[in-house]
Amino acid sequence: MKAFFVEHYGKDTLLALGDRPEPDMRDNEVLVEIRAASVNQLDAKIMSGAFKQIIPHKMPLTLGHDLAGVVLGTGPRVTAFKTGDEVYGCLPVNRIGAFAERVTVDESYLAPKPGNLTMEEAASLPVVAITAWQALVVIAGVTPGQRVFIQAGSGGVGTIAIQLAKHLGAEVATTAGAASADALRGLGADIVVDYRKEDFAAVVKACDAALMSQDEASLAKAITILKPGGTAISISGPPDPEFARQAGLNQLFGLVMWGLSYRIRAAARRRGVRYAFLFMQPGGAQLRELNALLESGVIRPVIDRVFPFAQTPEALAYVASGRAKGKVVVGVGGARAG
Repeated sequence: MKAFFVEHYGKDTLLALGDRPEPDMRDNEVLVEIRAASVNQLDAKIMSGAFKQIIPHKMPLTLGHDLAGVVLGTGPRVTAFKTGDEVYGCLPVNRIGAFAERVTVDESYLAPKPGNLTMEEAASLPVVAITAWQALVVIAGVTPGQRVFIQAGSGGVGTIAIQLAKHLGAEVATTAGAASADALRGLGADIVVDYRKEDFAAVVKACDAALMSQDEASLAKAITILKPGGTAISISGPPDPEFARQAGLNQLFGLVMWGLSYRIRAAARRRGVRYAFLFMQPGGAQLRELNALLESGVIRPVIDRVFPFAQTPEALAYVASGRAKGKVVVGVGGARAG
């Protein structure tokens, strides 16, 4: 089968298109013909080797986390899906490979594709939707009447997090360029701070939660806008000791994470707030919970552009540039469905 893969880690590594072996299917796995896959910043980071000490991969490595497609076959222990089902999901980080024509995946990582979404729309969602859910529902426990700050509202995570926070009953503040302000208000943002002209920490105050996705300097500012008892959640780091524990890393890595996050955790303690690093854990169960919101239109996908499969390297470069508004998707193959 055709797939895009890398031969080694490195900032200058290029994706190569070539033939890869057909995937083996275990008893609890589903064979999926991939119709669409989306591109994430995480793909570029893994390709560069940013996580090679924590999540080592065998080379050559087929990249890609998000997918939507059609079930071609199932293992004997699969109970949730049958051949012909339309599904979507996020592959586990130790078995990625969505930039390919086919993949096998444990059924627990998949959910039925919402019937009102195209394959491209469905493929755009798993990483960002699960990230938003785990940040706002699982970690922050957002409730009606609270105020939530979401950095980089026009990004992949931001566009979904704004909609989810509004659904949860929160007042939502975000940052974006002026050109994106009206679109983000349409998604539910109450306050849009033009990051080119204003410092969000001077405009936004008394938040119960802040979802951060950029540098540590802005994370430190986020600590200052929280109410006592509030939570700052970062999806860009620094990783903390809790992440090391959940990931099952050894004591040495735990000490490294303790050191990397010490400054921000200490700043949070001084202000009576909490810091949490989020490395999204994929799973079909949370996608199933999100399906009702997607099917009712409470949350809708936001796609910047769709690239053909042959242009997957260009799609990855576009995402890495930081210019995308919403998600970037590649159409992989098969008949268009949805």
